[in-house]
Amino acid sequence: MISDRIKKLSPYKTETAQAKIRLSSNELPLHLPEDVRIRIAQEVSKIPINKYPDPNASELKEVLSEHLKVKEENIVLGNGSDELIYYLSVAVGEPNRGVFYPVPTFPMYEISAKVFGRERVEVPLDENMDIDLPLSLNAIKTHSPVLAFISYPNNPTGMCFTQSKIESIRQEGLFTVIDEAYFHFSKKTFLEDAIKREDTVVLRTLSKIGMAGLRVGILIAKEEIAYEINKMRLPFNITYPSQVIARLMLTEFYPLIEESINTVIKERDRLFGELSQMEGIEVFPSDANFILFRSNFPAERLYKELLVRGVLVRNVSYLPRLERCLRVSVGLPQENDAFLEALEDSLKSFT
Repeated sequence: MISDRIKKLSPYKTETAQAKIRLSSNELPLHLPEDVRIRIAQEVSKIPINKYPDPNASELKEVLSEHLKVKEENIVLGNGSDELIYYLSVAVGEPNRGVFYPVPTFPMYEISAKVFGRERVEVPLDENMDIDLPLSLNAIKTHSPVLAFISYPNNPTGMCFTQSKIESIRQEGLFTVIDEAYFHFSKKTFLEDAIKREDTVVLRTLSKIGMAGLRVGILIAKEEIAYEINKMRLPFNITYPSQVIARLMLTEFYPLIEESINTVIKERDRLFGELSQMEGIEVFPSDANFILFRSNFPAERLYKELLVRGVLVRNVSYLPRLERCLRVSVGLPQENDAFLEALEDSLKSFT
């Protein structure tokens, strides 16, 4: 018999609509030259696919250790951050203690809590898209959650929450997970806390820096905490190809990733400026590789108008505080130009 809590579960939403320009999933617009593709293919061709991969992904962990400037013992790898969120949702506290997170935010925090039957302590953001601290502290006092998930920068709003507010929540005795999926675009981090404190871990991912298809999530924690979480890790959870390609990209070809990240940051600022000047558009500041904006018109209609013009974005208007809001990923300059043109044309169609 399937559990009632699973039957009531809504699956994670992804965009499956087809479009010439896809700016809906916050992927890095990373172009790999032909010689890089050939080099990757050569390494992949050497993989003995009849053999299990290194269960500890030792070579990849060594490279990540150098990148993050932490010990390998501080690192736990997951099949994307999603798997690590699952582990934390099981490992921290007892099932009868709740999980806190501000909303709207990354939906896997909610899904994981529901899967494991944990109470969800959801607190709406304030009018500035920041953590509502008084409301959060009151909810924590009332419900006594033991685990907090903080998306930093927050998805889908794009901004980093005020650091002191996060610290105030942590001081209430919550084991605090700082999800830094978009760190490379914000440069803001709690990494030092994660390797020193027993109540804080940081999540990172390779998905937002050009390797979404590899599904490599990274948990950074104090050695004792990482050891306990690693006990739960499913066998061989990082595939052979993922280990090989990720190691190659982070060593031989990392300058390509850095160049693409820098381009996205410049384009994000340009997009923000262009959207700010559009009549009928309210745009929100972003520390990530996407921008949230609100229009004067129904979001679903604007979403469809953009799709007709060959541009796919994410409709997030169903989320708390995000009425009439869409989220657009920052793409290549020509993709961003096409988006701006399609948006202007779509807005004109409403008048």
